[in-house]
Amino acid sequence: MAVVEDGRRVRANVIHSQVDLHRGFGGVVPELAARDHLERLPRILDLALEQAGARPSDLSLIAATRGPGLVGCLLVGTGMAEGLSAAWGIPLTGVNHLWGHIYAAMLAPPDLEPPLLGLVVSGAHSDLVRMPAHGQFEVIGRTRDDAAGEAFDKAARMLGLGYPGGPAMDRLARSGDARRQPLPRPSLEGLEYSFSGLKTALLYRLRDLGEPDDQTRADLAAAFEVSVVESLLEKLDRALDAEPCREVVVCGGVAANTLLRKRAQEVVGDRARLTMPPLELCTDNAAMIAAAGFFGGVHPATADPSLGWDG
Repeated sequence: MAVVEDGRRVRANVIHSQVDLHRGFGGVVPELAARDHLERLPRILDLALEQAGARPSDLSLIAATRGPGLVGCLLVGTGMAEGLSAAWGIPLTGVNHLWGHIYAAMLAPPDLEPPLLGLVVSGAHSDLVRMPAHGQFEVIGRTRDDAAGEAFDKAARMLGLGYPGGPAMDRLARSGDARRQPLPRPSLEGLEYSFSGLKTALLYRLRDLGEPDDQTRADLAAAFEVSVVESLLEKLDRALDAEPCREVVVCGGVAANTLLRKRAQEVVGDRARLTMPPLELCTDNAAMIAAAGFFGGVHPATADPSLGWDG
């Protein structure tokens, strides 16, 4: 739950992490996630209003994530939003989750406006998009198979790391040397991504090594990270060359990765201004949904129910 003023200023952003709830299962259990949403959202709403120093009468709009995401969790969130809208007499808008990640960047520099080129990298999505105006998105490249975040999670599992896999891979890679255990870099024509082959290459490397020591595991984590990050940024670089844009956004949960944040700045260089949300706004949060709702949300009754970038 979050309270955001004029789509730009975060007055409150309350996040309850479910990592501990799902850690023992090695991934998210949808039924447990939805039940936890149902139990905790009322208290989190109270906390957000308290932190913002706001009352329901101070609010002019309610924004709720309408997809993509886990159906049970989305039902809990939209159901609560609809109830609050009716009880408080405040309009409700539904927001595309992927739009939210782009708008998370607009909570950083106050003057960031479209048109922009965006790279959205998360557990389920690796998309290159052009945003000519608020609420308008054109997908120009995406993954054919696993998303970058999903690839990190599966690689972490192969290396015996805990859940969530992305942060664990990031930490381990910092003590590794990719040059000692190089892995292939996925390469497709155009602006499409593919990470399934890289994942298979890691599996075979581990099979050939038998029981790698800690340093070898760190080297493999570093090599896997380099392959994913360089693949992502190669296409961003190509898109920026083909159609220059003064603003570039790299966002989504994987945008918290240390190497990606460093290399993105180097790749974009002085061709454009690069904006990456602060770490707390890279992973899923309500502040980005509020910002997207303010600038370009779509009313749930009329929106295209597609789970992509439309509606």
